[in-house]
Amino acid sequence: MPDHVIAIDQGTTSSRAIVFDRSGRIVSVGQLEHEQILPKPGWVEHDPVEIWRNVQEVVGVALSRATLTRHDIAAVGITNQRETAVVWDRRTGEPVYNAIVWQDTRTQDIVDRLAADGGVERFKEVVGLPLATYFSGTKIAWILENVPGAREKAEAGDLLFGTTDCWVLWNLTGGVDGGVHATDVTNASRTMFMDLRTFEWRDDILEAFGVPRSMLPEIRSSSEVYGTAHGSQLLRETPVAGILGDQQAATFGQAAFARGESKNTYGTGCFVIVNTGEEIVHSGNGLLTTVGYKLGDQPAHYALEGSIAVTGSLVQWLRDQLGIIGSAAEAETLAASVEDSGGVYFVPAFSGLFAPYWRPDARGAIVGLTRFATKAHIARAALEATAFQTREVLDAVRADAGVQLPELKVDGGMTANAGLMQFQADILGVDVVRPVVAETTALGAAYAAGLAVGFWTGLDELAANWHEGRRWSPALDEDERERRMRLWRKAVTKSMDWVDDDVR
Repeated sequence: MPDHVIAIDQGTTSSRAIVFDRSGRIVSVGQLEHEQILPKPGWVEHDPVEIWRNVQEVVGVALSRATLTRHDIAAVGITNQRETAVVWDRRTGEPVYNAIVWQDTRTQDIVDRLAADGGVERFKEVVGLPLATYFSGTKIAWILENVPGAREKAEAGDLLFGTTDCWVLWNLTGGVDGGVHATDVTNASRTMFMDLRTFEWRDDILEAFGVPRSMLPEIRSSSEVYGTAHGSQLLRETPVAGILGDQQAATFGQAAFARGESKNTYGTGCFVIVNTGEEIVHSGNGLLTTVGYKLGDQPAHYALEGSIAVTGSLVQWLRDQLGIIGSAAEAETLAASVEDSGGVYFVPAFSGLFAPYWRPDARGAIVGLTRFATKAHIARAALEATAFQTREVLDAVRADAGVQLPELKVDGGMTANAGLMQFQADILGVDVVRPVVAETTALGAAYAAGLAVGFWTGLDELAANWHEGRRWSPALDEDERERRMRLWRKAVTKSMDWVDDDVR
């Protein structure tokens, strides 16, 4: 009898495979980073072939480290970077272009063209999203308009589109030999093409974007058997039974199943999600309306989301582009060597500002510099930027949903940074709580897959698996908290209005 579930976590900087036992504990992990391709300012790409190759390898590593085979695995779950777009030839399995990553801003001209008729909220009532370069719809349109021959192939029905969950599922279930072309409602809700009420692609919106419907995957629930693995011998005949976009997966892994429950994931970006139950809540404060999860034939749960583009990737930038740290862990040590940021504020608007501002004209800014400032102050300001941005998003959640969060559940790689978590509690004025299993993104995908095949009995069993790992309580007085927020908001204004007609 299989007694484990494996989750494939295809993220922005790496692909991982994590094996979980019935209690939701990690048994083993395989992980490989993939190349970040940066052809021009604002352009971010990945090689889909490298991603699929890495996925196969990390599955093998995870199984090997756990001394398990496919016979020990009850199901496979998939979670992924949600808005990253892959377009490939259904006959050859070859991508027609690199994956265009969610952080990429090259499609601003397409956004502007579409917004000329009805503004950036033209489709928001239907899809829950403003027109922005963030979402995958404009990325598909760009590929069709700019890759030679792509438009003709698409019109002939020869091209497929998918976010990376779809790319992994198609390859895992056979690829050109009968691969399943499907996605789940959470990922579909990030394309700008799906009606939040019907869970169907909208032909009128596809026509506006110039995207043939034949390219799009079938929309399925987040927890059901989509097919069995054939493209990976190591998992051959294992049911692939769960798909959740990474942030929804983390919410599910945090057992935030009820209305008002929330989490914040600290990864490449930061993503606050608040469950709004079966009600669609439209934001008036810069948040996104999205699908939280849908289990089989049960009603969907919706969510409000605050998306922050640059958090963990800012630390990566300090390491790779500036070279002021040698590793991510060194950022914490460097930041802790000074009492505060020395009056320095770092607004990481590398891809414009996401929630709650949605300002594509913004660019990164470091302000408040004096000769007193050192690389330690810059490192501290970079980490504090994550906490400031999270506070702004949670302020928007309170305004939209009337929810006063008693505490914030957190997960993701950056929660290992105790200094950052303490500052997060300080600037929020509420406790910050990390679970024992902080890899909740992969855990959520595993849970969805396990539920579909009966490995777990229901949500109550999953909730019982959640255990508090560490708690941080605020230690900053309210006056100082609000003073720092005032200066942060002032710094944000300095990043705006940078991009104009002759600056890209």
